[in-house]
Amino acid sequence: MANTSLPLAERNLTPDQVEALDKRREWGLTLQVIAGQFAVICVLLSLWVGQDLTYSPGWAHPMAYYMAIALGIVFVCGLTGTLMRTGTRPID
Repeated sequence: MANTSLPLAERNLTPDQVEALDKRREWGLTLQVIAGQFAVICVLLSLWVGQDLTYSPGWAHPMAYYMAIALGIVFVCGLTGTLMRTGTRPID
């Protein structure tokens, strides 16, 4: 009997498909962890960004650039990891 707690699309998978699904979910969790670590870095960078934007002359705002890069990593890794963990549901 199929496990009714699983989504319909995952109830009758072959062992190879289950292994691929597990690997995809592991990678998704890894990307979510990376996003979380960079979120902590963003919190720390936010301590210096305001001062950097106020007192740095011209286009020399390294902390603001680091913050923008870190936020980009958080959003890309977080979204990609979440999509990999949940997967896409086929239209029934």
